[in-house]
Amino acid sequence: MKLNSPLRSILCACMAYSLTGLSSANLLQAQTLKNITINVDNSLARVQPNMWGVFFEDINFGADGGIYAELIKNRSFEFAKPLMGWTVKRAKPNEGDILVVNRKEVNTSNPRYLQVNNNQDGLSLSNEGFKGIGVKKGLRYDFSVMYRQAAAGVKMRLQLINSKNERIAEGTLAPEKTGTKWHKQAVSFTATATDPKAKFTIIFEGKGKIDLDMISLFPADTWKNRPQGLRADMVQLLADMKPGFIRFPGGCIVEGTDLANRYQWKKTIGPIENRQLLMNRWNVEFAHRPAPDYYQSFGLGFFEYFQLAEDIGADALPILNCGMACQFNTGEVAAMDELDPYVQDALDLIEFANGDVNTKWGKMRADLGHPKPFNLKMMGVGNENWGPQYLERLAVFTQAIKARYPDFKIINSSGTDPEGDRFNLLNTSLRANKADFIDEHYYRPADWFLKNAGRYDNYPRNGSKVFVGEYAVHADKSLTGHDKSNWQSALASASLMTGLERNADVVQMASYAPLFAHIDAWQWAPDMIWVDNLQSYGTPDYYVQKLFSTNKGTDVVSITLDNKNIIGQDGLYASSVIDKNTKELIIKIANNGDKSQEIAFDLTGKTKLKTKGTVEELTNTNLMQINTFENPKAVSPQKSTVNVKGKKLHVALKPYSFNVIKIPFG
Repeated sequence: MKLNSPLRSILCACMAYSLTGLSSANLLQAQTLKNITINVDNSLARVQPNMWGVFFEDINFGADGGIYAELIKNRSFEFAKPLMGWTVKRAKPNEGDILVVNRKEVNTSNPRYLQVNNNQDGLSLSNEGFKGIGVKKGLRYDFSVMYRQAAAGVKMRLQLINSKNERIAEGTLAPEKTGTKWHKQAVSFTATATDPKAKFTIIFEGKGKIDLDMISLFPADTWKNRPQGLRADMVQLLADMKPGFIRFPGGCIVEGTDLANRYQWKKTIGPIENRQLLMNRWNVEFAHRPAPDYYQSFGLGFFEYFQLAEDIGADALPILNCGMACQFNTGEVAAMDELDPYVQDALDLIEFANGDVNTKWGKMRADLGHPKPFNLKMMGVGNENWGPQYLERLAVFTQAIKARYPDFKIINSSGTDPEGDRFNLLNTSLRANKADFIDEHYYRPADWFLKNAGRYDNYPRNGSKVFVGEYAVHADKSLTGHDKSNWQSALASASLMTGLERNADVVQMASYAPLFAHIDAWQWAPDMIWVDNLQSYGTPDYYVQKLFSTNKGTDVVSITLDNKNIIGQDGLYASSVIDKNTKELIIKIANNGDKSQEIAFDLTGKTKLKTKGTVEELTNTNLMQINTFENPKAVSPQKSTVNVKGKKLHVALKPYSFNVIKIPFG
């Protein structure tokens, strides 16, 4: 029987599908066969080892109440309302039994403390934590307090109380030392039940007067079991991504609402009782999500950021204030003749990170327990700053830093948007000034991401490199909170990221933003990782980012459809790399269409490919699908095998899918 040409093509394709375990029914629903060519031998660009990173900012209670594991809110009574977060209970009113004392002239970094005059039974102090206190059954909790007393007499009974008002943990602390100096004492106890919304209570017993400060409670299961450390589950999610860098501490908190509110790294190192608390600028930013209890204790400070980066094998990328406050708030700037302290902060930070232990700031690092340098290679000067006033101040920083550290890389801001007059002025000027990196930010709808997958195809290949320091798809304004962290946002991000990867000689680093959000305290969405007081989960965007960062490869290779870059033809977006270390060809391809698509990869070149490979697939027919605490992996990679026959690979891409295909070679 002689078959006509169309029928023969379908049957041949069905035979090819049988090699990959796919049914002919899927084929008949698929669109026309797409022939994609990959030249495995043709290295177009090097992929930087630190290309895919993460960006941390203390927004959405990301630090205090989030990754910083302290459970007590307002532990040193420095909030604008000194007893915010605390509740005092008495058997009967007694004037002066609880006083907030201010010693600003003696201790400007930690002026307030609590004076307790206990002359009756029934006096207690309770703390609500950060939207409650997460308590785990069987886990040890470490309490500590700084105190001062003229004579011993007051004891403290410490309790964790669950949401049913039941005691689920208890300990006792009897302060031992007396005199005019402050002392620190600690005690631990174990929880007998789990509750995400507990509170902590101190019941005072015995008569006498005692001063209290830095009232602190930490779970024992911190990252690497470090005392007063970070939440292990949140750090583990980052470590699993194998990020190339961590950009910190922001973001807009670097700028501050005004210069007094800016982030100052020197105030975030050393003993925690000496780190000066600051109102978080997100405290007042969003009228629809008020956060009057949002402050920065700086328990997570610059030393801890460097330590975290080192722990997970990432480069540190600090961002420093350039003498400009947020231009959307006050627009306050430091006078040019008063810029020296800001520049000196930058120079001192490099010495803190890299200096010999005999230098002033290198010794400070060593005294904090890290004599070995952190090997800092780069920093950002300014965040989303713009205009001639930024260029003027940036020039002063650049000259001073390069004079002392000529190989040190400086990240330059291109403002708040990826186009428009502000962007054009900065992009043109910075390139003329031979900037090391230009930091582009974009928060845009899904359609913008899809249309801009080819954005960097025609950028200059030489000169300044691009750092995409903040980006996320804001897919639907009608959605709020964690509903924004959906599959549509992630799929559009993946599609754009193929364009970033294809242009790895132009875009050398990129990081999604923001990183964390507390389910009860978010202000901005979407976000990559959502947490409550006990749990955390990765969104679909988390898995997209993880697939890129754990499959970055070493060299970009050519991948084309009809001799063109794949930037949206029939909803397809693709990039391809090889990894010379693991000896793999890695193909990343997204299908934004609502139908499956049959792809025939023609793998050209002399490189000898193995006959079996793997594919990790992210897909869901519902673009609004999200991950949740109840179903944290609703959208997550599913792994399967593919077969390579000669130089041919046939794959069926499901509707709304992102796929990472790996084929060993050698």
